[in-house]
Amino acid sequence: MYDDFISFADLTRGEIEELLSLADDLKKRRKNGELYQPLRGKTIGMLFEKPSLRTRVTFETGIYQLGGHAVFMEMRLGERETVPDIARNLERWVDGIVARTHSHDSVLELAAHGAAPVINALTDLLHPCQILADAMTLREKRGSLEGLHVAFVGDGNNVFASWAELAACVPIKLTLVCPKGYELKGPVHERAKELAGDRYGVTQDLESGVRGADVVYTDVWTSMGQEAENTKRQKAFRPYQVNRRVMELAGRDALFMHCLPAHRGEEVTDDVIESEQSIVFDEAENRLHAQKSVLVWALT
Repeated sequence: MYDDFISFADLTRGEIEELLSLADDLKKRRKNGELYQPLRGKTIGMLFEKPSLRTRVTFETGIYQLGGHAVFMEMRLGERETVPDIARNLERWVDGIVARTHSHDSVLELAAHGAAPVINALTDLLHPCQILADAMTLREKRGSLEGLHVAFVGDGNNVFASWAELAACVPIKLTLVCPKGYELKGPVHERAKELAGDRYGVTQDLESGVRGADVVYTDVWTSMGQEAENTKRQKAFRPYQVNRRVMELAGRDALFMHCLPAHRGEEVTDDVIESEQSIVFDEAENRLHAQKSVLVWALT
């Protein structure tokens, strides 16, 4: 049995490729109407501290399609009982845990104190399931990830951090384009600098950051838990809106990506998200297949 899926930093490039190939296979099986249920008889606990559309629906649907049963629990970890105690209880009942939490430490504690494999469905630090689906989508559209330039316009948040971890393993070029003070910091940033080298960069200059990029990616300016900073963030990020001018700088063949939900008229304009260059709903669709690959990889 494989173990937890918490961070790309825990995986080799070969394992990431294995997950992507498995996701492709599972999508093909589903499209062909093939019944494939390797999780038959297995129960997966879903611990969610944050609201969700894509993550909850795609995990619950994926578990059902694979023959398993999902138990959804909306709670604040550590309030009624400690995270280690939650892990030691759940390991007696379920075969795996999908956790969407505020603190990344909560996911690490679940993994450290329980025997059931833990899948990171989002923390304030990382969002690997999203980036696995994004990578799957780019392989579909471009054939390979190798050599692609992803310009991430926005906050150096958990979504960008998982992009940075992917760039440390897979030879893509990754540029963060953001206002001063909103760069990714800490161990994830340092590791990406060390392992990706000149394929990884940060700039405050929008034009040079996106010019010629294969992908322009953005996310909301104010994430869950940052509402008190909204006014300040709106002012700082306004010059970094992804609009037609930005996409023209990237080029007519550039793809637009967004992890959703989008605040239309803020980080991206309607004419971009609804354009032929936009693949945001392909990304959303592939959350289902990418996460099914993680479930099969971790639980069988």
